[in-house]
Amino acid sequence: MELVVALALNGLVWGLIIALIALGLSIIFGLLDIINLAHGDFFMVGTVLTWFVLEATGNYWLAFLIVPLVGLVLGALVERSVIQPIRGTAALSIVATFGLSIIIQEVVRAGFGAAPKRILPPIEGTIPLFGIEYDYYRIFAAGVSIVAIFGFFVFLHRTKLGTWMRAVRFDRDTALAMGVPARTVYMVTFALGFAMASLGGAVAAPITTVDFQTGVDVLPFCFMAVIIGGLGNLPGTVAAAVLLAVTEGIVTSFTDPTVARIVSLCLMSAVLLARPHGLFTGATR
Repeated sequence: MELVVALALNGLVWGLIIALIALGLSIIFGLLDIINLAHGDFFMVGTVLTWFVLEATGNYWLAFLIVPLVGLVLGALVERSVIQPIRGTAALSIVATFGLSIIIQEVVRAGFGAAPKRILPPIEGTIPLFGIEYDYYRIFAAGVSIVAIFGFFVFLHRTKLGTWMRAVRFDRDTALAMGVPARTVYMVTFALGFAMASLGGAVAAPITTVDFQTGVDVLPFCFMAVIIGGLGNLPGTVAAAVLLAVTEGIVTSFTDPTVARIVSLCLMSAVLLARPHGLFTGATR
């Protein structure tokens, strides 16, 4: 029973981190019509940048400031150089972002190395929780993810730029006709998606391996969360990410992780058959 509780809690923490990353994937698709196959690598870049910040300064906490800012800049550069010429062409975006994914992985492997590395949790110790001793850092990681997700929704609903993003998402032509600066919105959207994924990498770095292929496993999980939650349904994406991760955690306590992932894929297939627009109501693109 203790194993089930521990893996379920691990799934909850991982689900919140995935939710943060998947939100970025969802807004990129919703506004730019880009199927971003490089999004998992944005997460990987966050873990690697965290490792470099720690090596350079000896201070893990600086990564929470530096990594998202670098992600914003890199996201803006990628949007201008790679995404802008192909925006609105979903099929071409698959090819372009797949190539971008390979480039990012090879650049990181050349500069960082192929051997996986570990970052020790900056907060040590455990706390009694549901009858087990649970790591302080994982609780902290869950808290940071919740704050970041909440901050994203506040930004989306309480700022002028967030209002522009929602306007373009729901009625692009009308928003453009009313003078919304589309190029700025597109660039900020992609940069924000990159920054959210890289922040997820900074949060997850001490509880996962730092490796140039770390994003390979994250990407399909994010896509499953977006599909099950409903394309364009941002709260649904968060709920689906947590649901999937907790489910995989519980299933893993009885069998191996491969079977747990198969269960998630079966759940996604069932949702697509029963509710093509997503498990949660009110889904819109």
